[in-house]
Amino acid sequence: MPEFIHTLTEFTGQIAGLLWGTPLTLLILLGVSIYLTLRLGFIQLLGFRHSIRIVSGRYSDPCHQGDVSHFQALATALSATIGTGNIAGVATAISFGGPGALFWMWMTAFFGMATKFTESTLAVKFRTIAADGSIAGGPMYTLLHGLQMKKMARLFAIFALIASFGIGNMVQANSVVDGLAFIWPDLKQAAWLAGIIMATLVALVILGGIKRIARVASTLVPFMALFYMAAALIVLFNHYAVIPAALATIFNHALNPWAVGGAAIGEAMRWGVARGMFSNEAGLGSSPMAHAAARTNEPVREGLIAMLEPFIDTLIICTMTGLVIIVSGAWEVRPEDFKGAAFTAFAFSSSLGASGAIVVGLGLALFAFSTIIAWSYYGDRSAYFLFGEKAVMPYRIVFTMLIVFGAAVPLELVWNIADITNLLMALPNLLALVLLAGLANRLKQEYFKTRASQLISPGHEKKL
Repeated sequence: MPEFIHTLTEFTGQIAGLLWGTPLTLLILLGVSIYLTLRLGFIQLLGFRHSIRIVSGRYSDPCHQGDVSHFQALATALSATIGTGNIAGVATAISFGGPGALFWMWMTAFFGMATKFTESTLAVKFRTIAADGSIAGGPMYTLLHGLQMKKMARLFAIFALIASFGIGNMVQANSVVDGLAFIWPDLKQAAWLAGIIMATLVALVILGGIKRIARVASTLVPFMALFYMAAALIVLFNHYAVIPAALATIFNHALNPWAVGGAAIGEAMRWGVARGMFSNEAGLGSSPMAHAAARTNEPVREGLIAMLEPFIDTLIICTMTGLVIIVSGAWEVRPEDFKGAAFTAFAFSSSLGASGAIVVGLGLALFAFSTIIAWSYYGDRSAYFLFGEKAVMPYRIVFTMLIVFGAAVPLELVWNIADITNLLMALPNLLALVLLAGLANRLKQEYFKTRASQLISPGHEKKL
């Protein structure tokens, strides 16, 4: 490893450790989600059934303003969240935090559903519509138009722009190489070539903007999720007898200091919250940029759609990955250098043989590809906010080139960059959510009182 890269890895690791190692960080991230859950009356439970009905399309109105449908907005946002966090992120959390980390990923997902609802509702409320009808929205516009915090809005956009190169680009490319190298070890020596191939495929999609990204995402996301989940279910079926013991291990390592020690529980919380946030992105402020483009005039309706993301991403897919790692026994016998995607591939292959590693490698490639194209949109919306339309194409070119770099640099460095930028972009967004929680609650109450049943046939209103 070149000395510069080694020094940069150590430096970013110290910063990430400082930011994520303090209880204050965890208190802020979980605390805001818990506050929003209480402030909105457990919207993740109240509105869950209604959100499913909205996805079905019965509430769509072609006369409403927006670039994409409810389902395409959800698919685009999910294509960003269903990524390496579901494979490499879970494995990393368990590697460093033990099985108990999965419990804290669940906590970030459940309470994060209220956060997703709030940030996406506000994103639609305060979005801007250009003269050509194109949409721009997200926390920077919420901060600007909802709170008149121009400097804070620019700060969020700067952090989001940088984060798009980390969480949305280099982490994804790096994890693809890490996962595929488990199948083809020689790939490590030609990581740059894999990066070039990924960069070319991404460029073909992102140069077409949000509409092309949404079309690709709405086709790719259901396929890739079902493909990966089917393989995970086979592994869990093969080990169904030990699933209860695996769940007991998760709770024990997360909540029982007498069994594993207080320090181990602290590490489980730290890594679970960090990787949970990385996986479902609740509170980051990223997915509201996709939801802001939805074809709807009802902010709450899109907030309810966004609420499904942590449920699908973390409570379903991440749980499957974590259980595969635990029930297969891989977490106890993994080789020391298997910490990310290779760890998950090792777990699947221990039950399914070589085909298990292939499933992880292909799943990872699909997940990462979809995440990269979605995050390119988040980054170009940030560039648009900061510098105008003239900056969008140069941003896309730089974004594409960095895929090659991300594929070849050390795993630890890109994770450090992702952790730092994740938190920095989350803080301005969380500030806006706390200050505008009352508005989000009023919008929710008004919607459920007057408009939730408008497009439902008579006699169904009581089922909301």
